[in-house]
This record gives sequence, C-alpha cells and structure tokens, in this order.
Amino acid sequence: MTRILFAAKPARWPDYREVLPAALTDAGVAFEIVQLDTPHDPATIDWVVYAPNSGLQDFGPYTGLKGVLNLWAGVEDVEGNRSLTAPLTRMVDDGLTRGMVEWVTGHVLRHHLGMDAHIAGAPWDDTAPPLAPERPIAMLGLGELGTACATALVTLGFPVNGWSRSAKDIPGVRSRTGEEGLRETLSRSDIVVLLTPHTRSTEGLMNAERLGWMRKGAVLLNPGRGALIDDEALLAALDGHLGHATLDTFRQEPLPQDHQFWQHPKITVTPHIASTTRPATAARVIAENIRRGEAGEPLLHLVDRREALAGDHVPSGG
Repeated sequence: MTRILFAAKPARWPDYREVLPAALTDAGVAFEIVQLDTPHDPATIDWVVYAPNSGLQDFGPYTGLKGVLNLWAGVEDVEGNRSLTAPLTRMVDDGLTRGMVEWVTGHVLRHHLGMDAHIAGAPWDDTAPPLAPERPIAMLGLGELGTACATALVTLGFPVNGWSRSAKDIPGVRSRTGEEGLRETLSRSDIVVLLTPHTRSTEGLMNAERLGWMRKGAVLLNPGRGALIDDEALLAALDGHLGHATLDTFRQEPLPQDHQFWQHPKITVTPHIASTTRPATAARVIAENIRRGEAGEPLLHLVDRREALAGDHVPSGG
C-alpha cells in the first residue's frame, strides 16, 4: 500500500478529494491518502503531493520519501530546501499549459489591436492596427510554457524573437541566448512576454538597463514570476518610454491594495490567473508519476536542483 501525503492548504483538498483517488485507481496504484493536518507518522509516507505555501517546510522527518510532486509549475520556493533529499517534480499538465497560452495570446492580441483605447471610449479614430506579421513579439523563456505560447503566436502570424539559457529549435521562432542576445531580442520587439523560471540568475532580470533596451511604446507582459522584474525600475520606465505593462505575478501576493501598481495608468493587474493548476488534469499527472515511481520507471518533469542547492535557502512560511 502506497502512502501519500496531501500537503497543501486545507481549502485545496475538496478540489482533489474525488479526482485524485480516481486518477490513482485508474493508474493501478494501491494507495492511502492522508492530509497534512491529520495525525500521521512521517516515516511511513512514500510520496508527498505538495504546494509550497503549505505548512510543510521541514522534510527531515519524512525519511522514507520516494518523491515530492509539486502542484505548481513554479518550484523556486522548494527547490533550494536542503531538508528535501528526495526527487522533486514540477507540475506540467495540459490544463496549466492551455491556461497560459490563452492568457498570453489574449493579452498580446489586446495590446496588438489597441483594445484598451476602444473600451475606454477614445475619440473616433479609424486608423487600423498593423497586421500580426508587422508586430514582433519577444518570448523570454522557452521552456514548456514559453514554447507553447511562442508556437501559438507564430500560428497567428506574429514574428517571435525567443530568448533562453540555451538555444532552441522552434519553427518560426528566432532563438537567441546570452546578454547580447537578450538586448537584441528586447530591442527588436513591440511586446515582451516574461516566462523564464525564477532562479538566482533571473532575479530582477528586467532591471533599469534592460527595460531601457525595450522600444519606445513597447508593452511588457509578465505571467511568469513577480521577482523577474525590478518594480521601481518598471515604474520609472512606464513614466518614460514604455507603453504599458500587464502583470499577473508579483513579489507579494495578493498584491497589497496600497501598491503603486493598482493606481498606475499604464499598468493592468490580473490576479495570478494566467496558469492555474486544474485539479482534474493535475491529478492524472500526479498519479502517473506515482505509478512510474512504484514501478521503478523514470519520473516525469524531474527538477534539476543543482543551481538552487548551490546557494543559501530560507524556507518560506506556510
């Protein structure tokens, strides 16, 4: 019998109470699920289904762990936790990817077509927007989500300039790397989408200098991680040459009501909805990974933690 700990905030359990057991049963796993806030012996737990904002931050007592299966795509709040010695996987599922593609393409089209001015009731101006081939887009980060979004934009006819740690071969995407590649990518694009992971090397990626590389009137979209942007530098750039910023992720969430982002006329705030884990599809990913682990097969979406463990880590609170 495989023992699984559901370690997320209690309010999340009702979303998984039916779909997770069903997915495990379909996968042929004999299981018992316990919740973090119920009495259990940590040493008997085989797998942890995990949300980084849960009350579990010390994995030391869980001596028999075979793996920790993250419910979120982002792992920056757990990957550097030195008490975790078992394998860690990130959430990659169709529902999460679809949500990101829809948010990115929706807001790219919104800015491309100038919808905000029309909705606000601007004076009659029948000047047509350019067609998609005339509007270059930058995709910073070409992982699972960035590649899916870039591909969708290419399908719509947009030229896509991609930037990532290593060169990628994606049809229709001009791939660049390194600092010079970043500068060229930003300076050649009208709309910039941030989808890099949050690591030590991408903390504050969009600082004053790099924001300055963006075109006059350019738009910044951040559905990735709040820490990718220097907030004060962004505000200064918006008061200067940048056209707009649409932000879905923030350094502090929920975004405090007195934060300047709420009041700035060139900022649109969305409440971290671009890519939300859908329980029904996520449960199938979790169940498949547990099946694989129990069968001795390689886990899907395994996290390479070497960079995170090279630095100091302070676990976040629950």
